[in-house]
Amino acid sequence: MANKMVAVVSLKDSYTVKPAEPTFNGRLALSEWDQIGTITHVPTIYFYRPSQDWIMREGDVLATLRDSLSRALVHFYPLAGRLCWIQGGRLEIECNSMGVQLIEAESKATLEDFGDFSSSPYLEYLEHLVPSVDYSSPIHELPLMLVQLTKFSCGGISISTSISHAVADGQSALHFVHEWARLARGEPVETAPFLDRTVLLAGGRNINHAAPRFDHQEFRHPPPLMGEPSAVQEERKKKTTVAFLKLTKTQVEKLKKTANESRVTEGRPYSRYETIAAHIWRCACKARGHLPEQPTAIGICVDSRSRMWPPLPPAYFGNATFDVIAAGRSGELASNPLGYVSSRIREAIQKVKDEYVRSAIDFLRNQPDLSRFQDLHALGRDEGPFYGNPNLGVISWLTLPIYGVDFGWGREIYMGPGPHDFDGDSLILPGHDGDGSVVVALCLQVAHMDAFKNFFYEAIAEP
Repeated sequence: MANKMVAVVSLKDSYTVKPAEPTFNGRLALSEWDQIGTITHVPTIYFYRPSQDWIMREGDVLATLRDSLSRALVHFYPLAGRLCWIQGGRLEIECNSMGVQLIEAESKATLEDFGDFSSSPYLEYLEHLVPSVDYSSPIHELPLMLVQLTKFSCGGISISTSISHAVADGQSALHFVHEWARLARGEPVETAPFLDRTVLLAGGRNINHAAPRFDHQEFRHPPPLMGEPSAVQEERKKKTTVAFLKLTKTQVEKLKKTANESRVTEGRPYSRYETIAAHIWRCACKARGHLPEQPTAIGICVDSRSRMWPPLPPAYFGNATFDVIAAGRSGELASNPLGYVSSRIREAIQKVKDEYVRSAIDFLRNQPDLSRFQDLHALGRDEGPFYGNPNLGVISWLTLPIYGVDFGWGREIYMGPGPHDFDGDSLILPGHDGDGSVVVALCLQVAHMDAFKNFFYEAIAEP
């Protein structure tokens, strides 16, 4: 197995897939949410076992994916366009049907070689299974979506996508993937995307904008590590590692019980996210060995679709997620009960209401340049926000429809995020089997990971 796993995936061919029919041709304005935070590509991957239902003639799987992708792009045509810079570090989509890149690859590995997809050798091999994006090219030349089909020697396959976060958030990207799969199965599109971004006030920047009505801490750079003059630059350089940490339903319930026993406010019990994110934050503060007075922030991603008034259409295609910040000092977070930390996270989430979101949009529209709000680290620019030590970001996929993507050969055996190597990045995913378990996909500095794991499981150890 070792020799097979060392072998690099061989790329057989690459295709440009364009919409099957003519679509809108012209510029599409982006909302402020599309142009801040991560604007590079976000990879995900699905694995499928060989199925008796497959038509196993050479090329049939590829042909099915190409044809259905082409038809899906008729409805989701912004994905077939290209980004272009305009003044003030801002972006628009040039809807020009230049297409999506589809890569065909092969591997001598088998699905069994990857075990449970949570440790070596899978994590080392993963980068070869997702499409790589050449960020040295001008942004107007980069596809907004890339797909890689990899065939394994056992007959199984993986399908990975990398979609520009400037075009779609997680909800929108998964909407596309599910509709693409429906077309591949021979079914019609169930829900067309809502493509009018003016509902989030996209465009119209030449008019006067209201001043923000709130203090938007989320647009300030997170605090640096104390005692280091060039802390952010130094912390960016440190080697990171990824871990997939599973919590059983019993362990999740134990954490929730602990948090709610120490709840400091009245109201509904703390949610899974509020509890697990608080637990991750506390453990990170301890594992990183912070001074008690070290300021620390956690980035929290909130979907504003149902929090606006009127609510955004559920099929709104773009970025409707809003990043808010909870902040504290490491000693305070580590020494107080879990419920106290959960309350800090809830306070941040509860701010996300219509007036607050519109105030944030006004704040951004009044900025002469958005560059300092963009995470362009993958593009080799370091001026964007850094959520590594002493900070972190905890994104929830708990309520996203990440599973059950059937292209006609059955549902996946595993779905997960692509490679991520930024210190402080974390995702909370529901267990694949629907058994109430969750998985925390976490990237930390190598120097901190073992201590983090100890703190993470120590709190939920059986007596």
